[in-house]
Amino acid sequence: MTDPLIRWRAEHANFYALLDLLEQELVAFHDGGEPDYGLMLDILAYLRQFPDQFHHPREDVAVTFLLAHEPSLRLPVNRLLQEHRVIAVAGEDLERLLNQVIDGAVLSRAAVETAATIYLAYYRHHLATEDREILPRAARRLTAQEWRQVGEAAASAADPLFGAAPQDDRYRRLRERLRDMAWVH
Repeated sequence: MTDPLIRWRAEHANFYALLDLLEQELVAFHDGGEPDYGLMLDILAYLRQFPDQFHHPREDVAVTFLLAHEPSLRLPVNRLLQEHRVIAVAGEDLERLLNQVIDGAVLSRAAVETAATIYLAYYRHHLATEDREILPRAARRLTAQEWRQVGEAAASAADPLFGAAPQDDRYRRLRERLRDMAWVH
């Protein structure tokens, strides 16, 4: 089993890479170009599915243990858990707008840009807060037994995008784009 702390950091790095790629497509949209809407939806699909199924369950167990060691973190941890819900809603909103654009609906650029900017800002802030405030404390405070339980909190499954081989065409295409940008080796 991979060390849960190492996995946590690696997954955050992967999430940042996808957010950067999403932002590149948003810049193309802002500049009046034609972004790759399918690619944007593939990014959203991954960021909305993989973390909820695998990353967040482990994270939830880790913060539960951390709170037992440092009850003073209750407020920041609750805020982070609330941000999971905000990010999910922002992702749903952006996905809905992108699908409407693909279906030919006439939407203002500002509506799409605003939805994407909200999603990017919340997601990045959330990751940065965890990296800055939660991960270092968890690394210091959690015991080896607690880390084992964190690692067992979600079923072990291959990452559909960043694992050994992407599991479907959309993730193969997305991985190629990331590789072209030197994010995946």
